Amino acid sequence: MSRTALRPRHALHAAIRPLSAIPLAAAALALGLTACSPTSAPSTSPVELGADTVLLDVRTAQEFAAGHVEGARLIDFAGGKVQDAIPALDPDADYLVYCRSGNRSGQAVALMEQAGFTSVTNLGSVEQASAATGLPIVAE
Repeated sequence: MSRTALRPRHALHAAIRPLSAIPLAAAALALGLTACSPTSAPSTSPVELGADTVLLDVRTAQEFAAGHVEGARLIDFAGGKVQDAIPALDPDADYLVYCRSGNRSGQAVALMEQAGFTSVTNLGSVEQASAATGLPIVAE
């Protein structure tokens, strides 16, 4: 077979090669975006508040003062307070956790689950937490 007979085949192969990289690029993009998302996805359904339900706000004190879900307890994730507070928390209680976007609350939920807590829910943002619980956002 002559070299000229191979050229059209190589030209086709060269045209297809970049297209074969598209699924790989899409997968890499998807994995990259997933890595930036919360470790525990926020709950999107309404939640019931029981007598032993604890609502945790893991934002900063300044964010909390600007507006938080009524009845929430502040434990500043950025200040390292969540890890410090875990040993003092009741492992049998139901925990609903939120922050500004769902990222810190997702990380806090993961830490609590690693510590053996079994009833921990990421509510996402303060607005999502208010909607899920039916409780108002109040400011200090």
